Amino acid sequence: MRLSAWLVVVVALSATFAAAARDIKVMGLFADRALVVIDGNQRFLRVNETSPEGIKLIAANPERAILEIDGKRETYFLGSDIHTDTAPPATQRVQIARNNDGMYMTAGSINGIPVSLLVDTGATSIAMNTQMAQKLGIAFRHTGKPINVSTANGLAKAWKVKAKTVKVGEVVRHNVDAVVIEGAATPEILLGMSFLSTLKMREENQVLILETTH
Repeated sequence: MRLSAWLVVVVALSATFAAAARDIKVMGLFADRALVVIDGNQRFLRVNETSPEGIKLIAANPERAILEIDGKRETYFLGSDIHTDTAPPATQRVQIARNNDGMYMTAGSINGIPVSLLVDTGATSIAMNTQMAQKLGIAFRHTGKPINVSTANGLAKAWKVKAKTVKVGEVVRHNVDAVVIEGAATPEILLGMSFLSTLKMREENQVLILETTH
């Protein structure tokens, strides 16, 4: 999964557990990697890597992660079952296969307009260049908040905006944070964590699976 070279990395995660007086949150599980929040600090750990908080990832696969906490190993699963008297709504699932470049590309729509989206867990939010924003009818110069973002060529002018609707498969999210970057050469729209953090993520056999949470 590509990490953005031109957007500040901020990863948001969910699925809460408590251990050793720490708040451990796991949302993304992949082969030998896990997306974890430890006491509110966002970490993307690889196997045998230790976080600044002293939490070590021992093993990870699309179903579970083993973390070493204060010398003890604990197994964490993605999400937990919640039993209620009424049946929960059906889970919506999107499956995205890797392309020949090893990227996760998928068709979707923003504000009702069909687009191609590149999954990027390193992007804080959905990100696009000014030309694409104009095609999507986003009046970023009038309604957006001017900011600066880090790019491969240094700081660039950008605007924080809201995408009215973002749809991938049957999953729809409203008023999703997005960034329009001036001078960005990349034609892809990055599907960042402002959308992805609302879903569970796992990777199986080169396929990224996104599922709604309840």
